[in-house]
Amino acid sequence: MNYLLSDIASIVGGEHHGLDLRVREVATDSRSVLSSEDVVFAAINGKNHDGHTFIPRMQTRGVKAFIVEHGVELSSEEYGWIVVDSTIAALQRLATYHRSLFKGTVVGITGSNGKTIVKEWASRSMPDNIRSFASPKSYNSQLGVALSLMMLSGEEQVAFIEAGISEPGEMERLEQMIRPDIVVITSIGDAHSANFRSTEHKIEEKLILAKSAKTIIYSSEYATLTRRIKELYSDRELIDSSGADLVEMEDLVELNDALTVDAYHVSALMRKLGYGVDDAVFSANVAMRLELKEGIDDSMIIDDTYNSDINSVVVALNALHVQAMGRRRVAVISDIQQSGMDAEELYKRVAEAVKKAGVDHLIGVGENISRHAYLFDRTSSFYLTTDELIENFERERWAKSVILIKGSRDSRFERISRLVERRTHTTTLEVDLAAMKKNLNYFRGHLPQHHPITAMVKAWGYGTGDVDVARMLQHEGVKYLAVAFADEGVTLRSKGITMPIVVLNADHDSFDVMIAHDLEPEIYSFRSLDEFRRAVHRAERTHYPVHIKLDTGMHRLGFVDDEIDLLGRAIHLDNTLHVASIFSHLSCADMPEEDDFTRKQIEAFDYMSAQLTEWLDYKPLRHLANSAGIVRFKEASFDMCRLGLGLYGYGWEHNDNLIPVASLSTRIVQIKTLRKGESIGYGRAARLTKDTTIATIPIGYADGLDRHLGNGRWSVRVGGKMAPIIGRVCMDSAMVDITNIEGVEVGDKVTIFSAEPGSTLEDMARVLDTIPYEIMTSISARVKRIYTER
Repeated sequence: MNYLLSDIASIVGGEHHGLDLRVREVATDSRSVLSSEDVVFAAINGKNHDGHTFIPRMQTRGVKAFIVEHGVELSSEEYGWIVVDSTIAALQRLATYHRSLFKGTVVGITGSNGKTIVKEWASRSMPDNIRSFASPKSYNSQLGVALSLMMLSGEEQVAFIEAGISEPGEMERLEQMIRPDIVVITSIGDAHSANFRSTEHKIEEKLILAKSAKTIIYSSEYATLTRRIKELYSDRELIDSSGADLVEMEDLVELNDALTVDAYHVSALMRKLGYGVDDAVFSANVAMRLELKEGIDDSMIIDDTYNSDINSVVVALNALHVQAMGRRRVAVISDIQQSGMDAEELYKRVAEAVKKAGVDHLIGVGENISRHAYLFDRTSSFYLTTDELIENFERERWAKSVILIKGSRDSRFERISRLVERRTHTTTLEVDLAAMKKNLNYFRGHLPQHHPITAMVKAWGYGTGDVDVARMLQHEGVKYLAVAFADEGVTLRSKGITMPIVVLNADHDSFDVMIAHDLEPEIYSFRSLDEFRRAVHRAERTHYPVHIKLDTGMHRLGFVDDEIDLLGRAIHLDNTLHVASIFSHLSCADMPEEDDFTRKQIEAFDYMSAQLTEWLDYKPLRHLANSAGIVRFKEASFDMCRLGLGLYGYGWEHNDNLIPVASLSTRIVQIKTLRKGESIGYGRAARLTKDTTIATIPIGYADGLDRHLGNGRWSVRVGGKMAPIIGRVCMDSAMVDITNIEGVEVGDKVTIFSAEPGSTLEDMARVLDTIPYEIMTSISARVKRIYTER
């Protein structure tokens, strides 16, 4: 992209003011701007954020060009800006125009599931001498597609663009931008179905993407989709991927049924493009998203070790910039494959991107990047091979840093990742931060615009891990974080979390520590009020924020109705403390049969909090609603809401809008075939009635796999099929029956729970007669957490 502001104004129908600056990059998130050079900041007025409020911040960073929706106070001698009716619509029009200049082949990829993996496999299967582009991560939304298209340099021969919709009308706008030559329909399923009348309605909307396409690739396994494609587009080239002639590849044995369908889509697409599938990438181990892991010596790893092209390098460096939060930045980057660019030009662009990201130390690995070392800062270091880097590994180089590991599939960078990971336990809890953001926005959609939210990260983020979740929530602009105990808050502060943190179980022994780390206590009794006031005096502080807890019927903690007047007198005109909020807790907002009681709680809170506020000469925030309350009781939203388990994708029954963010998995370490009559495990609890093949997995009750799940009560997934736990669950391992599952090998992935039906945390909770909270918080700290971002 390379335009003058006056050109953009003409293209999008806006009014140009001030300097006529040349821009090459569009930024919509003020927190991820790497450099002010050639950047135009587009201020988007969304439901949860108004980008116009960040214009002053962008000015201090040196940004000179803006796209805005209303008048701004800018100097025409120093800045240039365009005024439009809708920033998103303007970006879409600009993307449409930019796409019209592109002469290569555009592949549009849509479907209910598998879009990202088909896009990634296809782009990674391109020959090295062919320049191609793939939309970053899951940039498949109304804004994401526009930003993706504007990344096209125009020199690519093929562009893979992902298109996702969640409601009718969206695909029409996406199709106008993408105008694909080839469309791949990956699947039709239940994902994102809430806003569609039926499967047929969803198919109609998806197929709008193919309106101008010459070729449509689909699978006849989806009968309704196939019938409608033939009815609408009989004049096009229709390719049924279920008949694709796949080359025999060892990688295919690790794919489940859904991934095999995706592989057939890619096979058909590669053949249509004329490149074949001899070098295709069909590996379930290929990461589709950036992974965040805890590293050695207080470091954090951003792991993207399977792909390296110039656009994905820029996206990964952007992630490094966002995640660093003032910490030292280290980037390990391999030779870049499949660029189709002159090497000098390629590594010059890499060097520019590294500089813009503020990388403190670059480590280049490979002959090509090493050959161009002169383009990079002098503090950089280079190695010809991954082995050479590992041989010269110096632990202190990585300490207290955020480390990006960005490599092509040939670089074998996963060995570097393992070297610097703090935990190497085979069992991992994968936490999808992108899904967590979607859950957050789902609840925001039930609240007034810019309504404040407190996010619960107590109990180590309900078992998902606190710091990485907190970083994401801070980035997403929630108002408060809430923890149970002071030490949880101290940990967050030590990791660079600066936003307000509420301590819900604040006891007087921790008050001095809390004040030293600017943590804000829940005050629920006169004793805690007096003790904290004395602690504030000792620290010589004034107007220290506190949060007053009221008991409206749950009878756990809090001031009761009879104490409100006395409490008001105690805090009246007291400049030691400042009441930041008044709150209470709904005890059964998720139980329709108790709705009358919930409404009584809401009425009681409204009365009690208003009575207390009368004693103050300012108005603190009032909050009552939890996850279920946000959706089910609009009158409970008050001035702020608290989001707990719903943020993590779990909640009350019959809510299909939430996405579970966590999946627990491990790998097979041994396989045995046992004869009829033999027994398995402690107590010989399982005695075989037939010849049986078992697999041992390294997860036990010390990891959080409850002992009551043994003896067939729970089944794990192996190769997409169910395998019951056989015998008792041991402390560090368990055995599963894989007799009826073909092709299983040592090292294969085993899913303990996930979002798949029959394997969900709710399913496990029903087996154990408990709640998802208990299972999540029981997952041991020794289990490695991996955080993914699309």
